[in-house]
Amino acid sequence: MPSRLVALLCSVLFGWALTAASLVYAPAPVDNPLKGFCPYLGERPEFPHSMEWDYTSLAEVMTGPDRFDWTAFERKLEVASSRGHHFYGRFYLEWPGKKTGVPPFLTDAGLLMRRWTNTNTQPFPPAIDHTPDYEDPRLRSALTNFIHALGRRYDGDPRLGFLGLGLLGTWGEWHNYPNGRWFASKTVQREVMDAYAAAFKVTRLVARYPAGSDDAVYAENGHRALGYHDDSFCWATVETGRQQDAWFFGPRLRQAGALDKWRTQVIGGEMRPEVWECLFNEPGCAPKGQEFDRCLAVTHASWISNEGVFRPSLKGKARERALQAARQLGYELHVASAEVDPGTRRLTVRIENRGVAPFYYDWPVEITTAGTGTNGPVWRTDWKLTEIQPGSPVRWSFDLPTADATLGEQKIQLRVPNRLPKGRPLRFANQTQDADLPGWLTLGTFSFPPP
Repeated sequence: MPSRLVALLCSVLFGWALTAASLVYAPAPVDNPLKGFCPYLGERPEFPHSMEWDYTSLAEVMTGPDRFDWTAFERKLEVASSRGHHFYGRFYLEWPGKKTGVPPFLTDAGLLMRRWTNTNTQPFPPAIDHTPDYEDPRLRSALTNFIHALGRRYDGDPRLGFLGLGLLGTWGEWHNYPNGRWFASKTVQREVMDAYAAAFKVTRLVARYPAGSDDAVYAENGHRALGYHDDSFCWATVETGRQQDAWFFGPRLRQAGALDKWRTQVIGGEMRPEVWECLFNEPGCAPKGQEFDRCLAVTHASWISNEGVFRPSLKGKARERALQAARQLGYELHVASAEVDPGTRRLTVRIENRGVAPFYYDWPVEITTAGTGTNGPVWRTDWKLTEIQPGSPVRWSFDLPTADATLGEQKIQLRVPNRLPKGRPLRFANQTQDADLPGWLTLGTFSFPPP
């Protein structure tokens, strides 16, 4: 006789009944993993955050065509992870006002370097830039060799939250504006993207520009497993309808057929420096139509680099608005209900995503009946966090093992541990999060008959 039928008969004969609990919503913490506002690498206690980011010169890590010294990059990963934060990295070759990021072995071999004054440096003064010949086979080979070596060493590294493609153009942002004639061809762009696709199967990648098949400058990337980075958030994000604004992030998403790509690939970005100090004032200083809520609705961004919120000048109501904005980024997972069939010990939970984006990694989801202790059994489910899309609740079930089962009432709890040893766990938007055990969501207390 099927076990579910046995359980049903027993529930009739012995009075066992399904027990259910509705769980009350409460805002999730601002510093939940892999979302929110993030600063440049450094100790920044002024505002809650879970990520740090920084640029790294290719010359710092690549010493020969197939030789690498990862010390500089490794140090950044370690510093961020020591604070329980994930790192978002990008490598570059060009930086106005700085020494070139091209490895010396390439310049020593005669790689052509074009020296020019970059005026696209606002709000900072124009500065000298050094653009390499991106079509040179020696540079192209070096870039693909580097990407494959980077993937072998760091793909899936728990310290690395996301990785920007970088490497091409000023600041690794895939442009040499206003001197675009020296930027990499589509052939070189495809070589770089192909190398990343082969080298990274776990760590999520982020490209600067969405591009469709008819893009005049960029190789098509709408079908690739890449997210995007809007580096003019709250400045040039929302479509205006003006032809001169076709370069804005929203129109580029539409032209690439990528308006819904956020469902599978992360969207991040940078707040424009022009609005750092005043975005969350009342009124704010974003250009009309580029307000935070409008930009978030278009991008479904999970994280934004925003130095403005990490300054001591952010206080009072402006700080409260910034905290609310940070909380709106990315996912917010709420367990709406939990139900247990005492006869079969089957637990069913209903989870909804009240945020604007999914969680992009399938971290483990675990269950315990430890109550208020710490030594109870812990069971790992096969549930996948990436399935929980905004507006589409999921129902997951798990059969609690009969081994270690106790009679009477049991408190059931659920958690998603952080892959970083010092990282805070993913916390749910529930009143009973951390109520009995740090890092655990208490689903309720349920009664069980003998197994």
